[in-house]
Amino acid sequence: MKILGILGTILRKMFSPIKANALFFIFMYLLGSLCAWTTLPDTKNAEIYENLYLELFFDLFLLCAILLVIPVKIRRWVKMTLYVLLYVVALVDVYCFVNFDSTLNPSILMLVGETDGREAGEFLSTLVSPDLIFSNVGWILLLIVVNVFVAYLPKMKRFKLPNLKWNDRYTPYAGLLSVLLFLWGGFSSAQNKIATWKLMSGTSVGDIEHTLTENDHAVLYIPIYRLIFSMYANSLASKQVDKLVASAKSVEVDSCSYRSPNIVLIIGESYGKRHSQQYGYFMPTTPRQIKREKSGLLVPFTDVVVPWNLTSFVFKNVFSMHVIGEKGEWCDYPLFPELFRKAGYNVSFLTNQFLPQARAAVYDFSGGFFLNNPALSKAQFDIRNDKLHVFDEDLLKDYDNFVKDGKIKPNGHNLTIFHLIGQHVNYRTRCPRSQFKFFASSYEDKRPELTPKQRKVLSYYDNAVQYNDSIVDQICKRFENQDAIVIYMPDHGEECYEDNRGFICRNHSASIDWPLAHYEFEIPFWIYCSPKYAHTHPEIFKEIVQARKRRFMTDALPDMLLYLAGIASKNYHEEYNILSSKYDEMRPRILKGTTDYDKLRDAYLKNKKKK
Repeated sequence: MKILGILGTILRKMFSPIKANALFFIFMYLLGSLCAWTTLPDTKNAEIYENLYLELFFDLFLLCAILLVIPVKIRRWVKMTLYVLLYVVALVDVYCFVNFDSTLNPSILMLVGETDGREAGEFLSTLVSPDLIFSNVGWILLLIVVNVFVAYLPKMKRFKLPNLKWNDRYTPYAGLLSVLLFLWGGFSSAQNKIATWKLMSGTSVGDIEHTLTENDHAVLYIPIYRLIFSMYANSLASKQVDKLVASAKSVEVDSCSYRSPNIVLIIGESYGKRHSQQYGYFMPTTPRQIKREKSGLLVPFTDVVVPWNLTSFVFKNVFSMHVIGEKGEWCDYPLFPELFRKAGYNVSFLTNQFLPQARAAVYDFSGGFFLNNPALSKAQFDIRNDKLHVFDEDLLKDYDNFVKDGKIKPNGHNLTIFHLIGQHVNYRTRCPRSQFKFFASSYEDKRPELTPKQRKVLSYYDNAVQYNDSIVDQICKRFENQDAIVIYMPDHGEECYEDNRGFICRNHSASIDWPLAHYEFEIPFWIYCSPKYAHTHPEIFKEIVQARKRRFMTDALPDMLLYLAGIASKNYHEEYNILSSKYDEMRPRILKGTTDYDKLRDAYLKNKKKK
């Protein structure tokens, strides 16, 4: 009996955190569950977080246990503060979901940081608008009203409520249930807690982005966690922005010859070299580029890789004058458009991906924060588009409008950067249906090992490649009568059921083997010279032809661009310029900062030869 008495006392103690904070626990549990359901995407396979209810119990029990050790007088104010904080964050989270189809994320927080007082007032006024009240936000507002009603009704003398006092004889049983749910919740939540700790331990925006590519990454299942993560990501971005702003202020250009009056850089998206007809693919995906190649003016390079298979990482390495292997980080160096602006070039950036927008995922936030920061954007670009488009052809219309309005003068000195959405997933949406050339049936003989569904996906991807062919051709057409040079490079490769790997998109595994390097890091890369440019600059055209088989990694692209512009600066290094006779072709090409691409290839070729 004595043992049972001790056990009963222990179980009563275990129920104390909930009993002492019953109203808080109940309504915060309802709030967490309600937020999960009101931010569930309206898609066929959308599901709430599978461990929602157990992990929410575990987290709230711990929070109530902490509240229990706080003196009652202080605890009251702490709970009030938590009520306000958690409800406000929940309202903002669901509001963002209703209006932007996205819950709280770093991009939204960055936009909030740039919001002025008038815009903030407009936001608050929308919270009481009828449309919003009758949206999913209204459920949160209703819960707040009920919470207040239940909390204060017993204190109003005119209302007499039935005696709902807790019967203490049930306390041991409630304590036992609490212990079981707490242990069950802790065990089932352990992996997510470890993943969350890993996510929040990243030392850069790139680190946390890469962590989110892992299959077992953290699930930030309630609004307050999403807010904390967004604040953390913004703080990391802010540190790198500060370094970049300092670098921008120290940019120096000694002289500029404007060697190439019009330089055009086209950055594609998710383009695997394996799917380019120009590089031997069995489907006619690049007929226009091949036609220009046959003219002798488009020179494809045969041995080009990217340093990362993530867009944001590639952008940081390509835009920064930092080259992998040099000391410091990418953000310790100037961005190449800053040097072009300093030299007197008119710099235009037309992107179909990296614009400030609330729906931007962490990946777009990571790749775009240094482009969209107001100070850095001003330092880099004279002209930017302000809308994203479904198809890249509309990006060309933006360019045409800038020319028509006189903002871009073709006869001036211009650096024009096109950043296409290209073949970014979802492949089906990257080509207008009216321009589909390939269908699942097109691959029955060529890829019989694939399922009908896989062939359909493959056809979508190849249609996106051939549509991309039309876009880059149209860009070249806009400059073919000018003294212009056009460089094309995708940000990274892409897999689409290569060699029975049964895989599409990219594998972000830390371990890079030869197939991964081959399909996801090798890219098509070419330089097109207009007839006038080839005639006016025969020495550069000759250098391009001579360099076409050299080993190259795109982190060194800015040095070639500076050379083409004739920009003399301490930031230019001739050994990284692929067109120079002093180019260091044997520089190690390190993928993801860990793996030597050429050693992987050499080992593969050696093994292949043995077989």
